[in-house]
Order: sequence, then C-alpha cells, then structure tokens
Amino acid sequence: MTDSSLFEPLSFAGFTLRNRIALPPLTRSRSTQPGDIPNALMSEYYRQRAAAGFMVTEGTQIEPRGQGYAWTPGIYSQEQVKGWKQITSAVHEQGAVIFCQLWHVGRVSHISLQPDSQPPVAPSAIKATAVKVFIETGPASGALADPSLPRELTTQEVRELVELYRLAAVNAKEAGFDGVELHSANGYLLNQFISEHTNHRTDEYGGSLDNRLRFLREVTEAVISVFGAQRVGVRFSPLFETTTEARVYLGLVESDPHATYIQAASMLNGLGIGYLSIAEADWDNCPDLPLSFRQSLREVFTKPIMYSGCYTEEKAKRMLADGYGDLFGFGRTFIANPDLPYRFKNGVPLNPVDHATLYGGGKEGYIDYPFSKP
Repeated sequence: MTDSSLFEPLSFAGFTLRNRIALPPLTRSRSTQPGDIPNALMSEYYRQRAAAGFMVTEGTQIEPRGQGYAWTPGIYSQEQVKGWKQITSAVHEQGAVIFCQLWHVGRVSHISLQPDSQPPVAPSAIKATAVKVFIETGPASGALADPSLPRELTTQEVRELVELYRLAAVNAKEAGFDGVELHSANGYLLNQFISEHTNHRTDEYGGSLDNRLRFLREVTEAVISVFGAQRVGVRFSPLFETTTEARVYLGLVESDPHATYIQAASMLNGLGIGYLSIAEADWDNCPDLPLSFRQSLREVFTKPIMYSGCYTEEKAKRMLADGYGDLFGFGRTFIANPDLPYRFKNGVPLNPVDHATLYGGGKEGYIDYPFSKP
C-alpha cells in the first residue's frame, strides 16, 4: 500500500475514475422555492467538489409525496430538470462523473410536506419513530416535527411507484446525469419494503424476504431500462447493533441483517448493476461492520463497492488494501473541504465542518469553505 493508493484509476460503470475519493449523497436543503428547484448556488457547490473521482447528488425526490424534509430538490418537473442541467454541465466541465440519487422517503415525512396535507405513503401504516423531519419552508433554521402516521399503499399504487421511479430516471437522463443511484437505505421507502419491521403486507410485496425484495427488484429493473445496468447503483445501510444511536438512525435493524443484505446484494448482482454503496453508521464511536459481512458481500457482489461513514483517509486505504472496498465516500469531510483530493494527496490539514450550517440557508457553510490554494 502506498500513499497514492486512493489515486489509482478505477474502471467503474463504463467510466475510468481518476481517483477512489467520492462525494456521497449529502442532504443540504438549498433548493429554490416554490418547486424544490436546483439552482445556481447548488451548481457552484457541486462544481467546487468536482475533483472527486465520483459524485452522487443529495437525495432527490422522485415525486411530491417523496419529500420528507423542507428545501430538498426534486427530479419530477421540467423546472427541476432544467435546474439540474446547469449542475451536470458544471460538473462535466471539470471532467467529473455524477449520478443522481433517486429518493422517496415513504413514511419519514409530515403532512405539511405532502400534497394536500395527506398522510405519507408506506408499505404499511406504521409510524416512524426516533427521527425528526424539517417542516418549515421559511427561515433556514427550520422547525422539527415527528413524522406523521402513514397510510398503506395499495398493490396498484406500488406498481405505479415503480413507474414513477422509471420516469425519474428518464428525467435524470434528460438532465445530463451519467447514471442514477437508488436510495434503499436509512429507513426510507425502498428500505421500508425490505424491512421486517416496516413491511407487514400480505400481498406479493410482503411476507418472505423474496417478496419484501420484490419492490426493489422491480424498481431496479425499471431504471435499468433507462440507463442500462452498469449506470445504476443501489445504496444500503445495514445495521448490526440495536443501540440508541441505531434507533435514531431510523431504527431498521433486522433480526438477521447479514442474511437480509447478502441476499439483496446477490439479487442485484444478478441484475448486473454497476455498483453497491454501503452507508455505515456515522455517529461518534460508531461500530464497524462485521468483517464476515464485508467478506460475504465481496463474494456475492462482483462489481465495485463504495463505502461511506466515519471514513478517514487511512481507513479508506486499509479497506482498499484489504480488498473489501473500491471507492470511498467522505461526507462531512468533503462538505468542509471542497478540494479534498488535493488535500489528501499533498498532506494538507483539513477544515472542520460547521454543523450549524449543514441544512438550509445560503452560501455560508455551503460554498464559502476555503480552498488550500488559490
């Protein structure tokens, strides 16, 4: 292992990435209102960080019901597509690769964020706990609220959602994205269908693990029909410990997370998708994923695997050297250090992140972090 290991090129989704340093999906809540429209401020934010080998947008809702936090962008209207075009153009001018993360929060929402103040939709009518959502659309401080009780989707509505994901992928392609990532992590809609805790359905989308994976499989196939398999990724957040922090992390700790996610990864490998993204726990003193899980994941999934969550430069190098990961996302570190690859390569100290400006607001804490050189 050498100091240049994170700068080895990677063959990925039909591209050759210039380094193994990724900007993972990071909700920043800066879209223009009304309409949740991507804007010039967001364009500058992504342009600044385009030295990353790979970039994934913040979670981007596929339809109005998919929103769980104020000021997050969408990918379902032509105004939003137009807004994203300026972002993909700015990133491509820097030679970077960027995917759009397709997001539906399902039950993790509040009626004030839903069309006509209707209940959020979910696999089953089970309320999300130990999580708050931003509900204000005014001041940047936002107001926090508990999610509302959702209503259960009908079988026909589930099938209609598959089509909404496909249409979102069509819009992402029109907006100039190089591919899409399906957000199937952190307790949101796709994850809710997988989880035994949130999916109590009695139709073909519930019951056995095969059935609980059906919605993810159909959505994945739908977006593959738009971009091709290698331009599609899926993000998971397997949790192995039932702790207070895990419950705050939306609480979806399966009775057998190893079996659940290895079967899911094997299914996706059979579909030929381009990569898996694994969002690890990211709180202070968070537990590491079991080594047995990393080994099994590498055995069943043959394409690149991206890891994020409490990663340092040294941890990423160790994972790369041990052969468990190929690409590494640096979340808050990349927020505070737009020139992160340069800093890693040249041993430049890192800026600290300002936690008070992570969500909502303007340029402060967004595009005004200092670069290490002019």
